Amino acid sequence: MGHVPWLYVTPQHPAPTDVRRWRRHLADEHANIRAFRDLAARRQGEEQSILLSLAQAEERHAQHWVQLLGERAEPAPRATLGHRVQTWLARRFGLVFVLALLQRSKSDNQYADERDAASSMAADEQVHEEVLRGLAARGRLQLSGNFRAAVFGANDGLVSNLALIMGMAGTGVSAAVVLAAGMAGLLAGALSMGAGEYISVRSARELLAASQPAHGTRDALGDLDLQTNELELVYRARGMDKDHARARAADVLGQVQQAGTAPDDAVPAAATEADEQDAVLNPWGAAVSSFGFFASGALIPVLPYLFGMTGLAAAGLAMLLVGLALLVTGGVVGVLSGASPLGRGVRQLLIGYGAAIATYLLGLAFGAAGIG
Repeated sequence: MGHVPWLYVTPQHPAPTDVRRWRRHLADEHANIRAFRDLAARRQGEEQSILLSLAQAEERHAQHWVQLLGERAEPAPRATLGHRVQTWLARRFGLVFVLALLQRSKSDNQYADERDAASSMAADEQVHEEVLRGLAARGRLQLSGNFRAAVFGANDGLVSNLALIMGMAGTGVSAAVVLAAGMAGLLAGALSMGAGEYISVRSARELLAASQPAHGTRDALGDLDLQTNELELVYRARGMDKDHARARAADVLGQVQQAGTAPDDAVPAAATEADEQDAVLNPWGAAVSSFGFFASGALIPVLPYLFGMTGLAAAGLAMLLVGLALLVTGGVVGVLSGASPLGRGVRQLLIGYGAAIATYLLGLAFGAAGIG
């Protein structure tokens, strides 16, 4: 993010299209400055320092466009609709969402083909994307467990219950039967999701506990035979190569000889980072979250039948409501993963509608055979 002085002579009579483009760039920079400063105010330490540095870089970019515009920089350009929507979403979805949105905007690198921008500005934008990627990655790791339960739960509820309802509707049974099947699917699926998430997190904790060193191992290091150095085998079992394991064992036993006690990290655990992340979750909290999110998703296709609708009208409205919900959840996943929200939303929509159409056709086949 090094600063290179802008070597540019301000045109005396720029074209109106140039002025509009420059003011749009200036509006973008002002929006980014506000976003970075707002984020910095909510953080501390190194993250705050990084965000303030990003804001300073954006201020340099803004000054470039101010110099080009001259008196045309006033009044300051208003925030665009996109900026206002981004602010609204950021305030409601939290820090990780803001960073993901900013990372996404930087990936477009608006200055890559901008003839009136300095080359260092395009380079800054490219580097800023990587900085934001690193900051967002920290937040993604922190919410990965709960977010996974929320997204998987809601999407499973949406898709599975829509498919169930469409399959039942295809057989030609009454709306009351479809409603009963939908409510049964909601409860059964939510209980299954909750139980599965509880078992998953509980098992992760048990596996992590099983991989921890035994209580007496650290105390026994002082009595090891220095000539055979069995501690080397522990490190080799944890994945170190022979030479590194031997050097690490010699270092640890040297500390034992000098201090009379082994360092805290003398015997490492065998757990992976993924195991540790899953084990941090509360199994009951994960179970309740999965239950709630599945139920909330599964309720949406049932709503038309709850309000007394019947036939194709109810099935069509259920498809529409679930389609909108799938677009939203897919879009949120896309933003948080730094990908295209539209692409992820459409992918979710196609998967959900594919399952619903398949079960509807199966229902029609059963109904035509007199099984429904």
